[in-house]
Amino acid sequence: MMIFAGLGNPGAKYAQTRHNIGFMAVERIAEDHGFSPWRGKFQGSVSEGTLGGEKVILLKPETFMNLSGQSVGEALRFYKLDAGDLTVFHDELDLAPGKLRLKQGGGHAGHNGLRSIHQHAGPDYARVRLGIGHPGRKEAVAGYVLHDFAKADEAWLDDLLRGISDGAAALARGDGPGFQNAVARRVAPARSSGGTRGPKPDATPDTPAKPSAPKPAAPPAAEEPEARSPLQRLADKFR
Repeated sequence: MMIFAGLGNPGAKYAQTRHNIGFMAVERIAEDHGFSPWRGKFQGSVSEGTLGGEKVILLKPETFMNLSGQSVGEALRFYKLDAGDLTVFHDELDLAPGKLRLKQGGGHAGHNGLRSIHQHAGPDYARVRLGIGHPGRKEAVAGYVLHDFAKADEAWLDDLLRGISDGAAALARGDGPGFQNAVARRVAPARSSGGTRGPKPDATPDTPAKPSAPKPAAPPAAEEPEARSPLQRLADKFR
């Protein structure tokens, strides 16, 4: 069993904000993979289902971002799981919008939701870092993450969430590269030489053409039969 926890803030006011991209990710997985209806539990909302042959609990902590660890820690204790069974989906200022990185363990890098989880579960959990970009100034960060995604973000955001859903089964199986490849196919599809989206060209090198066999030389043209008499031909030799 695994827990996939998406981080965000509860309530309609925050539903479309950049800080809630973790909520969006687990909601998309639940919708696409036939998970159970969301219900209140562990100071949050949970939905249960199966991915890649593994039972997965999707969790949205509703303690507000800064106290996410309370909900996550309660769920881990209830199911007798440890941090190695936990994957957290969260917004990442240090990645460009639409970029995704998978990381195992490490620090919280100042992210308040991760800091709280560290306090209740330790640092040894997996993180799916979802790029939202940086506003450029430290003092602008709070307003930026709590602001709704812009209209211009809709296309890449939808591609990213689709890719996460596509790769969710691989992630549950512990296949990190398979998960990241599924996301990459959505957010960076192969393009034809003309720059339009399309199937990836065959990477197999072209087979060199076999050299054609030399054409046989044309047979010499048949000589026309000699019309003169032997005596005339003999006379020609003395001319």
